[in-house]
Parts: sequence; C-alpha cells; structure tokens
Amino acid sequence: MSSISSDIKPKKHYEILDGLRGVAAILVVAFHIFETFSGGNRFIQIINHGYLAVDFFFLLSGFVVAYAYDDRWGNMTQWEFYKRRLIRLQPMVIMGMIIGAVFYYFQASDILFPQIAGMPVWKLILTMFIGFTLLPIPPSMEIRGWGEMHPLNGPAWSLFFEYIANILYALIFRRFSNKVLSVFVLIFAGLLINYTVFGPKGDVIGGWSLNLEQMNVGFTRLLYPFFAGILLSRLGKLIHIKGAFWVCSILITIILALPRFGDENSIWLNGLYESFVIILIFPVIVAIGAGGQIKSAFSTKICKLLGDISYPIYITHYPLIYWYTAWVVDNKVSIQDGYVLGIGVLIASILIAYLCLKLYDEPVRNWLQNKFQKRKIA
Repeated sequence: MSSISSDIKPKKHYEILDGLRGVAAILVVAFHIFETFSGGNRFIQIINHGYLAVDFFFLLSGFVVAYAYDDRWGNMTQWEFYKRRLIRLQPMVIMGMIIGAVFYYFQASDILFPQIAGMPVWKLILTMFIGFTLLPIPPSMEIRGWGEMHPLNGPAWSLFFEYIANILYALIFRRFSNKVLSVFVLIFAGLLINYTVFGPKGDVIGGWSLNLEQMNVGFTRLLYPFFAGILLSRLGKLIHIKGAFWVCSILITIILALPRFGDENSIWLNGLYESFVIILIFPVIVAIGAGGQIKSAFSTKICKLLGDISYPIYITHYPLIYWYTAWVVDNKVSIQDGYVLGIGVLIASILIAYLCLKLYDEPVRNWLQNKFQKRKIA
C-alpha cells in the first residue's frame, strides 16, 4: 500500500447534512409510491416535486466531496480518490442490482411489464452483471420496457452521473480557482434555466435513459448542483441558526411536496420554480445544515440513523416500487384502497435498507477499507 494514503486524516461528518439526506431519501420513496396512482400525469402527482431530491443529492455530494478532498490532493493520487469513492458507493450499487434481479419476475404485468414473463434467465443475469459496473444499457438491450439504462434498479442512473461528476472533479474542476469555478457554475445555472423555463416540459424529470434527449437532461441536472456544491464548500459561507436540522427538514418537505405550478399552457412557471429551488434554495439549505449544530442527544441519534440509511434506502427501494406499481395498475387499485400496502412498501424499504446497511454495506466497506486503505475516511 502506498504511503500516500497514510497521510490522509479523516474529517468529521456534517451530521445535519447526513440527516437531511435521509429525510430526502424517505420523501423519494413516498414520491414513488404516490406516483403509482398518478397515471403518468405529472400535474396531479402527490409530493409533486419529489424528484428534486436527486438534484439536492447532487448538491450535497459536491459539497461533501470538496470538503473531504479539496485540501488533500498534495497527499493523494487520483486513483486513491477513485478508490475511496468506489468503496463508499459501489457495494450498495451491487446490492441494489441483486435485489432488483431477485424481485424482477414478481413484477410481471400484462399492462406495464409484459415482456418480463418471457424473459430468459441468462439475459436477466447478464443485465445484473452489467448493472454491477453501472455501465448504461441502451434501449435495445433493455429488459423491462421502460427504456431505463438500469432496468433492474432505475435510480442507479443518478449514481452513473455521480461517478461522472467525481471523475470530472478529479481530472479537471479541482484545479480551478474559485473565480474560474464560479464562471462554470453560472454557465451551468444558465443551462438549467434554459431547459426548465424555456424547454418543452417545464421540469427536470428524466436522465435515466441512454439516448440523446435523456442524457441532456441528466447532465443538465448534474452539472449545476454538483459543482455549485463544490463552490459553496470552498467559499465557506455557512448560515448559523437554531434548530437547523428541523428547519431544513421542514423546508425540504415543503419544497418537494408543493403541487406543480402552472398548467399545460404555462409549463414555464413550474420550470421557474424548479430553477429557483435548485439554484438558490437548495444551496441555502445546505449552508444552514452545514452551519448548524446539534445540541440534543435525540436529534443526534435521528441524524445519524437517517444519514446511515439514506443511501441504502435510495438505491434499494425501487424494486419494491416496480412490484407495487404493477399491482396497482393491473388491479386498478385506487389510492384509497392501496394506501395501506403503500405504507407497507415504505416501511419495508426502510427495513431492507437498514438490514443491507448492517449486514452487508458496513461490513463490506470495512473489509475493503482495511484491505485497500491504511486509514478510513468517514
């Protein structure tokens, strides 16, 4: 093992940011459960802006990556950086694909997923192994019918872009001064506004398919929040208020739960809202979360638990959503008749995430850290 890694000291967590990541992850699950009853109509979706949690995650990731690594490049190689990011993220990517493969045949649906019933096992296994690498699958190879780049576990698309962001940071953006980085962040903000306000849909929904349109959405969603998070961390302009975790949790819940703005004839209104949230409000929330302090033992425990399960929840819950959606659609279940099972899906998602964390993710990461790192980075 290179002596380089022995000089890298672990840094403290931003506990409130960990907790906020968990709040957003649970809201994503709730959003996907309610989405089942929307019939694909984004104008009536309950927890209408739940998908913005992904953009919040990108901002958090940029902030945390810069905080953790910006001052370490004198003692760390690029490979050391990639290795640490892989150890942190990749074990649960693999588990998410395994869970997706296990649940796959239980999600067969005459209406939604008619091709599942006749899908050969070898193709399922091949898709799972490709998923382990996070390499995107083109629509021609897709085994579900939704055109997803990761058809066994749809949300893995955002991890694909997360990895791209980490590579861009290590190769290029870490070398930029704050002034140069600010110019790029402004350009990325302009691209975001152009797509949301002047684009065809009035929202940032998308990014999960390997085609030109969806890749454009994915990069538009990625570039501003991730690199704005890096800039925010470098500037160090934090906001100090009392009860920061609870204030920020309420703000995130309201932002994600608000109904859609405008209608089919004024989609720009919703695009304006989403641009405002991503460009201004999310950075303010992160600045408050990073600048806040937790003084009660209860809040500390809540933030730690939410932070611990946030990533496992996000990357393992969607196989349950595929199944739940197929059940609702095939049986024409109303929200009044399906909400109890929906609550069960939410609880099951949290339980599966916790079991994966304790029985798999933490032991595997500890083993990898002991084998490939002399020091752990929290």
